[in-house]
Amino acid sequence: MGTIGYAAMFEQFHPTDLLRWSQLAEDLGFGSVMASDHFHPWVPSQGQSGFVWAWMGALGAATRSIRFGPGVTPPGFRYHPAIIAQAAATLAAMFPGRFWLGLGAGEALNEHIVGLPWPEVPTRLEILAESIDVIQKLFTGKVVRYRGAHVQLESARLYTLPEAPPPIYVATSGPIMAERTGKLVDGIITVGAPDQKLRMLLGRFARGAQAAEKDPSRMPKIIQLHVSWAESAAEATDQAMREWPNGGMRFPKQDIRNPEDLEAMAALVRPDDFTGRVLISPDLAEHAAHVQHVIDLDFTEVYIHQVGRNQEAFLRAYAREVLPALRWPERTTV
Repeated sequence: MGTIGYAAMFEQFHPTDLLRWSQLAEDLGFGSVMASDHFHPWVPSQGQSGFVWAWMGALGAATRSIRFGPGVTPPGFRYHPAIIAQAAATLAAMFPGRFWLGLGAGEALNEHIVGLPWPEVPTRLEILAESIDVIQKLFTGKVVRYRGAHVQLESARLYTLPEAPPPIYVATSGPIMAERTGKLVDGIITVGAPDQKLRMLLGRFARGAQAAEKDPSRMPKIIQLHVSWAESAAEATDQAMREWPNGGMRFPKQDIRNPEDLEAMAALVRPDDFTGRVLISPDLAEHAAHVQHVIDLDFTEVYIHQVGRNQEAFLRAYAREVLPALRWPERTTV
């Protein structure tokens, strides 16, 4: 059986509201929460940028069994990987079997604030790989010293540890990192894309896992889907344009530093730009088919981001009409 999760978007909503909606999601049958880790919103009008690591402790205490993790935290800029390891180990110790650690290479939008040079993609992936190595070594509980090309660590040891280290999942959108992810960690995270690309990513992930003598059929394959659901097609389109214009920007955004710059670019976005990137529909049967399609592609966890402000209505509608309609193949058991 796979998992349908709730995407808690810290760019858009106050953390207190997200906590309440995550509790409701658990009550309605959602199995996990993916909480975004941002310092800035994508555009100023989204209006929020709470600190997800403080919030996740509150989430664990305020819920019973729902799993949760950051989607995703980038090491090497705002956070040294040793601090991520300490925070992750603490949450995993407090909430056994419930916390997972999502990592990624990050965007300048959030990471430029520390004043370090923002590197090109190959360097960012090297930083991510070194950071994963540091975090995994610290999870052993041993004293760790590390001197990589980008990351250094001097005689550090974690004293508060869970019985088992939390699983590490890595966000990736390219073939090189997908294969590396299969080799290095426990699962892959990606976002909605054309089928050809998704199949390529899953194939490269499986190749990497097999090279490391792991069984890819038993590893989490996670996807986040952006949707805009409302009572009418016009309202659904309007809220996508208003609340999530970055979802219609068909160009890389990792190097853009300021929400104001993205806001200026949002003036160029048109409804057709969301095609294949955000499902815009008032029809819950269409939403169910959209989710079922990625399940059939072999994704084992699907996190739904409703771009509109009507979060409670969305959760109740999905619980009533989408979740019961989904069918999970046996192969998605992990």
